[in-house]
Amino acid sequence: MVFTVEEINRDATLLPGVRLGYRIRDTCSRYPWALDGALSLVTGGLSSCNMTASSTDSVVVPLLIGPASSTTGIMLSSILQTLSVPIISFLASCPCLSDRTKFPTFFRTIPSDIYQARAMAQLAIRFHWTWIGAVVVNNDYGQLAIQMFQEEIRGKEICLEFIETVYRETVMTDARRIALTVQAATTRVILIFCWYKDAKEILLELAKRNVTGRQFLASEAWSTSEELLQELAISEVANGVLGVAIQSSTIPGFEHFLRSLNPIHRPNDVFLRDLWEMEFKCKFSNASLPPCSGTESLVEMKHPFTDTSQLRVAHNVYLAVYAAAYALHSLLFCPGQDSPPGKPNCTSPHHIQPIDVLQHLNKVNFTTPRGETFYFQGSDLTTRYDLVNWQKTPRGPLKLALVGRVDGFNLMLNESAIHWSTGLNQVPVSVCSESCPPGTRKANRKGEPLCCFDCIPCADGEISNTSGSLQCERCPPEFWSNDGRTACAPRQLDFLSFNETLGITLTTVAVSGAVVTTAVFVVFLHYRHTPMVRANNSELSFLLLVSLKLCFLCSLVFIGRPSVWSCRFQQAAFGISFVLCVSCLLVKTLVVLAVFRSAQPGSRATKWFGPSQQRGSVCLFTSIQIIICTVWLSVSPPNPDRNLGFQGSKVTLECAMASVVGFSLVLGYIGLLACTCLLLAFLARKLPDNFNEAKLITFSMLIFCAVWVAFVPAYISSPGKYVVAVEIFAILASSYGLLFCIFAPKCFIILLRPERNTKKDMMSR
Repeated sequence: MVFTVEEINRDATLLPGVRLGYRIRDTCSRYPWALDGALSLVTGGLSSCNMTASSTDSVVVPLLIGPASSTTGIMLSSILQTLSVPIISFLASCPCLSDRTKFPTFFRTIPSDIYQARAMAQLAIRFHWTWIGAVVVNNDYGQLAIQMFQEEIRGKEICLEFIETVYRETVMTDARRIALTVQAATTRVILIFCWYKDAKEILLELAKRNVTGRQFLASEAWSTSEELLQELAISEVANGVLGVAIQSSTIPGFEHFLRSLNPIHRPNDVFLRDLWEMEFKCKFSNASLPPCSGTESLVEMKHPFTDTSQLRVAHNVYLAVYAAAYALHSLLFCPGQDSPPGKPNCTSPHHIQPIDVLQHLNKVNFTTPRGETFYFQGSDLTTRYDLVNWQKTPRGPLKLALVGRVDGFNLMLNESAIHWSTGLNQVPVSVCSESCPPGTRKANRKGEPLCCFDCIPCADGEISNTSGSLQCERCPPEFWSNDGRTACAPRQLDFLSFNETLGITLTTVAVSGAVVTTAVFVVFLHYRHTPMVRANNSELSFLLLVSLKLCFLCSLVFIGRPSVWSCRFQQAAFGISFVLCVSCLLVKTLVVLAVFRSAQPGSRATKWFGPSQQRGSVCLFTSIQIIICTVWLSVSPPNPDRNLGFQGSKVTLECAMASVVGFSLVLGYIGLLACTCLLLAFLARKLPDNFNEAKLITFSMLIFCAVWVAFVPAYISSPGKYVVAVEIFAILASSYGLLFCIFAPKCFIILLRPERNTKKDMMSR
C-alpha cells in the first residue's frame, strides 16, 4: 500500500497538486482492536494497538482499505455505514458482503467465495469426479463455500461422501478425526475449505498415517501457502494438490522498492524495523545484539518478503489503492462550464467527505497496468482466479505451478501441465460406481446416494447407446436390439422354411405319411378282390386313402415363405381334404348301421345307402365345405403379413386371418362331421361281426377329436412361426391317427394273416 501511494504521488496526471497520505493500523487479529483502530482512523483519535505506521498527522481519513477477514469486514461495514465511510477490502471474500442492501459502503478487490466454489465445481465436472469428500472450517468461509459448491453440482450427478468440519479451538483433535475419515473413505478427491494452518495440521496427520494417493482441491486460503509448500513432512501427501488461487500479477517497480527499503530512511515504519532486526540479527535500541548500522541491504537477500514473482494479495491491495485514487480524481477534478479542465473546482482536498468518496467509488473505471479494465460490479470485481498445482522438485520442497485460469465463468486449463497426486499422467478416478457402459442403465441402490448405482442390462428390444444412461429406449416396431443392447437392428423375417430343422422334420413326416398312404393304396388295389377289401366298402376305402394322402400333402403348403397364393390355398386344401376324409368315414359308419338295420325283417335301409347314395353323400358333405371356403376366400381371404406382436429379434411372416369367422366355420364344420361320425361309430361299435369297422372308426375319431380339441389352445398360445407348426402337427397327427387306426388292422390281416382273409372268416358271426 505504501508503494502504491508513493507511486500515485509521483504521477503527474492522476492527482496533480494533491498528495495522498496514509495511516496503517494493525488489528492484532482481535475484533475489538480492529473496531478500535477503524474508529480512531475515521474520527482522528488514537488507537490502543501500538503497531502503527503513517505518513500523515492524526487527521480524519475518508476511506478504509481492509480488513483481511470477512467477519471483521461484516462488523466494520455494519458500524461505519452510518458514517458513509467506504471500505475496500483486499481479502474479505464472504458472499454475504455482496448484498448492497446490507453493506452499501463495502467494496473489495477479491472475488466472492461463490466463484471459487463454482470454479472447484467446474473442475470436478471437467475431470468427471462424481464421488468427493469435503473438509470445511466452521465459520462463514467454510460453511458458505460448501453450500455454494453443493448448489453448483446439483443435478450434475456429483455426490459428497462426507463433509467434515474443523474447529479452530480443537484443530488438533479435529485433524486426527478427519485423517481417519479420509483414510477410510472410498473417494480419492478431497475438497478442503480451510485456513492454511488448519490444512497443515490435517496434512501432517495424513502424513503420519501414510495416506497418499488422494487428490486435494485447495481453496485460495491455503493453495499458495509458502509455509505448506516448504513443509517436507507433507510433500508426499500434498503432491499434486490442485487449487484455486487469487489471481497473480506483476507490479512494475515493486521489487526495486522493496529491496531499497531501509529503516534509516523510514524511522516511523515499525514493520520495517522488526523485519530488519529479525533478518540481520541486530537491534536499533540498546540490547545484547549488535546495533543496526543502517548499511545493511535487502538487495541480495533471498526472502519471501522480496519475492515479487507471484503477487496475489499484494496486487489486490495495489488495485484497492488505485481504486481509491481514481475515485478521488473523479471527486476533485470535475471540469465545469465556468472553469478550465483539470482545475479542482468541485471539492477541496481539505474538505473531502466520506459520502462523496463513496459515490465516486461506485462509478470508478480505469485500466490496470496489465491493461485490464477495472470497475466495481456492486461491491465485487469481475471474477478472475489462477489455477495452481503443487509439483515436486528435485530438492524436496514442493513448487507452485500455474496450470490455468478462471475468467468470469470460463475455465481455461492446461491439463498437460498438471502433476497428479498418483504420479501418473492420467486424471485420477473418483467415483462411487463406474459409469454404466452402453447397453445398460443405472439402477440406484436403496438408501445410498445417487452416485452409487448398479448397471442393469437393457431388456430385449431396448437399447442405450451412451454411457451412464438413466433408462433404456425401446426400439421401433420394425427393429430389435442387437446382442450388446447398444443399437436397434432391423428385425429379420421369420417363417417356417424347408431349410430349418423343424421344417425338415415336418416335411419328412408329411412325405412319409403320403408314402405310407400310397403303399396302403397299392396293397388295397392289389388285393381289391379279397373279402377283407370288399367287405369294408372298397370304393369308400380307396376314396378315404386318396383324401388322407391329400391331408398329408396339404401340410406341405404351410411350409415356406407365405405368399398370396399359398395363404389362400393352404386353408382351402386343409379344410376340403379333411372334410372329404371325415365324410368318407361318416358314410362308412352310416353304411355299417344301414347293413345291420337291413338284416331286420321288413327293413329297407339298404336301398338308401347304395353306391350312388354313398357317392352323393360324400359329394354333398364336401360341397358344403367347398362353398364355405369359396365364400371365405372371396370375401376376406388370409394374406401374408408381418406379425410384430411377438417381441423378438425376428418378424414373423405369416398368413394373417382377416376373418376369424371364416376359419372358425371351416374348423367348426370339420368338427361337426367328426363329432357326428364319432357318435354314430360309438353306437355301432358292438354290432355283431367278426370284423366290425365301426370300432376302428370310433378309435380313429377319438384320436381325431382329441388332436383338434388340443389344437385350439395350442394354436392361440403359440408364438410366431410355431403357430404354423402347431397346425401342421395337428394335420399330421390326425391323419396318421386315421391311417393307422383304420388301415393298419386290415393290412395286418391282408399281408400277415392271409388265412383270415376269407368270406367264411369274415361272416362267421
